[in-house]
Amino acid sequence: MKDQLDNLARSAAAGRLSRREFLGRAAALGITVTAANGLLVSAGHAQTPKRGGHLKLGLEGGSGTDSLDPAKYLSQVLFCVGRNWGDTLIESHPETGEASPALAESWSASDDAKVWTFQIRNNVEFHDGKKLTVEDCVATLKRHSDEKSESGALGVLKSISDVKADGGNLVVSLSEGNADLPLLLSDYHLIVQPNGGYDDPTATIGTGPYKMTGWEAGVRATFERNENDWRDDRGFVDSIEIIVINDATARVAALSSGQVHFINRVDPKTVDLLKRGPINILNTSGRGHYVFIMHCNTAPFDNNDLRLALKYAMDREAMVSTILRGYGKVGNDFPINETYALFPEGIEQRSYDPDKAKFHFKKSGHDGSVLLRTSDVAFPGAVDAAQLYQQSASKAGIEIEIRREPGDGYWSNVWNVQPFSTSYWGGRPTQDQMYTTAYYSKADWNDTRFLRPDFDKLLLEARAELDEQKRKDMYREMATMVRDEGGVILPMFNDFVNASTKAVQGYVNDIGNDMSNGYVATRVWLES
Repeated sequence: MKDQLDNLARSAAAGRLSRREFLGRAAALGITVTAANGLLVSAGHAQTPKRGGHLKLGLEGGSGTDSLDPAKYLSQVLFCVGRNWGDTLIESHPETGEASPALAESWSASDDAKVWTFQIRNNVEFHDGKKLTVEDCVATLKRHSDEKSESGALGVLKSISDVKADGGNLVVSLSEGNADLPLLLSDYHLIVQPNGGYDDPTATIGTGPYKMTGWEAGVRATFERNENDWRDDRGFVDSIEIIVINDATARVAALSSGQVHFINRVDPKTVDLLKRGPINILNTSGRGHYVFIMHCNTAPFDNNDLRLALKYAMDREAMVSTILRGYGKVGNDFPINETYALFPEGIEQRSYDPDKAKFHFKKSGHDGSVLLRTSDVAFPGAVDAAQLYQQSASKAGIEIEIRREPGDGYWSNVWNVQPFSTSYWGGRPTQDQMYTTAYYSKADWNDTRFLRPDFDKLLLEARAELDEQKRKDMYREMATMVRDEGGVILPMFNDFVNASTKAVQGYVNDIGNDMSNGYVATRVWLES
């Protein structure tokens, strides 16, 4: 509860939560008004940002094949890179996950939620000095909704039938109603660029708090502060350096020796070691999940009995205790947890059952081993998780062959390419976006090849349903379908575990995604 109160107090001190909202939430947690005010005062003193300094981050998730086109961002390094130089129309609130203004300062919808009007700020400049226009926003959405862009946000934009400028407003028309549209536009791929990025999508010219000054794919990225930033509540350090350190041991060593101020993807088994030094452990519960993904349309995984056998052969409790060291929760083979609105309650928790695994494996008719590809970059402890899975499956008579792949190129050569591999998802702001991005038949990132017209139909119906109970029922049916017939084995929802030196101040725990939803470098400051 203390961490929750501290987070609330920091948000109130930073202006992200009103004083009344803070006192109300504190009261709900049993805290008196006097005590709550004391926390708020302390947080205000502690959270006074200091400007200046050079921030160095050692991050896992970079590759020599990385592209600076935000449509193609798919790794942790690019996720953070994009947050530094660009802005989206909408952001998500770090604590509630609700839609918050960004380049769009306000919005409204028609009664059927098919036509949305976004008022675009008129005081914003791109890094090259050109003024942000509504036409730039129109072009951005059009480019990412074009299948030729290969955008990671393509799936969530499928329902857009028209985008146009109307004076200072952006008007988005949908083929069916969607109450989640503002949150969908917070997708990190949808960085607003001059002319939507059509001229040069890799130019990294945006409206963000930092300008890119150097880039070497898979090695490093450097930035300097944008002195004409339209916001004054971010961009506190003078410059940023992101160093790609894909090896977990090397990241820990770099942080411990002071070579970097912040690292991501901390393996929970190293937390106790890090705590011995002047290090802050920054962990946040959220929607991220570690997965073992099977292609439902590729033999032998096109057999649902084999998929079920592999699901029952997974010891989820052992995964959470051994791999996450308790920094997470057990998953149930669908990508939604209690942090999402309209969470489908009452679905039976799948547990480790060697007998059921044996039954379905025999029924599948499969003979021989199953090849699982993994890598250290798939998620912290992925290789250990594969070996733990190999052991639990062997008790069911299932032989899993593990192939350890190199980290460089894993996200282009293995993930979404090979039929059985380890991976991770950072979650999405809404159930609709999570399912649309990774389970909709036409989504580029449907990494389990879950191609089900009946699922697609439910997805589209739920998106347009304004009755929350009906919509919740639909989400429950979708979750059950993915759980029982899909290609995802989801043993655990992970906490986001990062670490920093004591010099790093102002870190915001954000349920949206890892590394303060990618904004870490733009939100923190350095104390000497």
